[in-house]
Amino acid sequence: MQKFLYLIMAALLVLPATAFAVGQEDAMISELQKQIEELSEELEDLNDRVDGAERHATLDRIEFSGDLRSRVHSLHYQDVTFNPGINVDFDKFGADAMSGVFGDPTNPTSPLAQMMAANPALAQAFMSGQLQGVGIFPLATLDKGDINNDILYDSRLRLNMKAKVWDNVKFAGRLSMYKGWGDSTNSQVFDSWNAFTMDATNGGNSNGDVLRVDRAYMDWSNIADSGFYLSIGRRPSTYGPPTEIRENELRGGTPTGNVMNLNFDGITIGRSLEEWTGIEGMIARFCYGQGFESEWGNGELFNNLKTKDTHFAGFNFDLFNDGKNFLQTTIFTAQDLNDGFKGTIAFPTQYAELFAPTLYKDMQKFPNFNFETRVQPSTTIGDINLGGIVYTRKEDNGITWFGSAGWTQLRPNGKAGMFGGMGSDAVFEAELSADGTEIIMLPKTATNDGNENGYGIYAGIQVPAPYGKVGLEYNYGSKWWTPFTQSQDDSLGSKLATRGQVGEAYYIFDINPKMFIKIGGLYYDFKYTNSGSPVGKPQKVDDVKDGKAYSLMPVIDTAYDLNASLTVKF
Repeated sequence: MQKFLYLIMAALLVLPATAFAVGQEDAMISELQKQIEELSEELEDLNDRVDGAERHATLDRIEFSGDLRSRVHSLHYQDVTFNPGINVDFDKFGADAMSGVFGDPTNPTSPLAQMMAANPALAQAFMSGQLQGVGIFPLATLDKGDINNDILYDSRLRLNMKAKVWDNVKFAGRLSMYKGWGDSTNSQVFDSWNAFTMDATNGGNSNGDVLRVDRAYMDWSNIADSGFYLSIGRRPSTYGPPTEIRENELRGGTPTGNVMNLNFDGITIGRSLEEWTGIEGMIARFCYGQGFESEWGNGELFNNLKTKDTHFAGFNFDLFNDGKNFLQTTIFTAQDLNDGFKGTIAFPTQYAELFAPTLYKDMQKFPNFNFETRVQPSTTIGDINLGGIVYTRKEDNGITWFGSAGWTQLRPNGKAGMFGGMGSDAVFEAELSADGTEIIMLPKTATNDGNENGYGIYAGIQVPAPYGKVGLEYNYGSKWWTPFTQSQDDSLGSKLATRGQVGEAYYIFDINPKMFIKIGGLYYDFKYTNSGSPVGKPQKVDDVKDGKAYSLMPVIDTAYDLNASLTVKF
């Protein structure tokens, strides 16, 4: 509009002088210029107000961005062993049997006689006095073999959201879908802890075409000019440093990725310390969150709860960050962990055969059916302390390298559920069923209540190469290594949670700044069982393979994943 008025003014100024008397012309031009100047000032003021309103309205809207990754795998497992067994208190079982708790063994209809008839080897061992103290009761014959999934496709869609609410208030979020092609069941057969779909790991499990809230939080910065900020909501606690390097993206989360890659809801209070310390990029954060709600939705009104809420708390320090060098440490604690989390599974027929013979009779009639069930923990098993440190450096020649170390400490309380206690197996005791017709085994205590320390290391390098870059990574976890990285979407399970070692190599081809192809492979060498889970005692994989040790879960010796992906950012 201003340009239009200026054109009018210019046209009037060049009107032929003969149209006016000289004096009248000067007066009219002067008056016209004055009116134009006043109108111009009004228009400029109006324009500023309109621009401000438009700018505010635009920034108040949610801005979307995201990425789509399509990936193909060839998965191969070597020496998968299923050798289930449980620890039984045979002394108590013998005392109860001799006192008649389980009925008259000479009566073929008594629970004890039926149990002995169904388990002749157990009966023989018991009668010969071999079963004393706490010992192993095998549940099935050892089964071992290789498994190959030559082709597996999956897709991951992530939609990022952000909005400026006010000068010092903003919103950020991310919606995520991760699914295998042709698979939208939302639950998987419970054959490993990686198949357990729950709140903290939904983003890393290929559980169907559901679009989930991966993160959603608000940031209130520089509160009352103090420099402190407050953030509340579903936390950006996945894909922290240095795991973003293999993802070929910017830093995706706050905590050290070697010990934390897990969704949770909570609060962060932080402040930049750079002006106080003079150290570039130094930031301190205190984080608190809740990982499990024990009462609400868990049958609280029936008054039979044995679990507690799980709470997280800790500190995260960016110690130095100048754009080339980055040093960070994370330390936190998880209090009152339970022997599982709320979630859904497809119930495996194998467990019905072992623990629910009455149910198994009907399930055999439908061998291709699994019933889906909601599961929840049975008891609180203890606390975990974790700590991690990472250093990354970007060289001037384009090389990026990093090193990270982590520590975990299991602090069990001596309690256990069906699959064990914290870093320990369960000790089962024989009891009569409620109707008195069957002997059932129930977990009562854990085999260990002492603290156990684990450690993990993670190192890697990424170097420029024709059309992109090449990366090499290695990580190792000890027997008791138990980080919170279960939301990492590695198809063979979080490589950083492995009790053993994993090697990875990849080549990233940069098609354009918004698209790349990644070709790579991961090789897992498991040394101990129960990787990624605090539940159950880690057993040597070789001992389970040889029949010397037992595990309620199938055990993998080695495995590898050859994969290729195409990622588009928008």
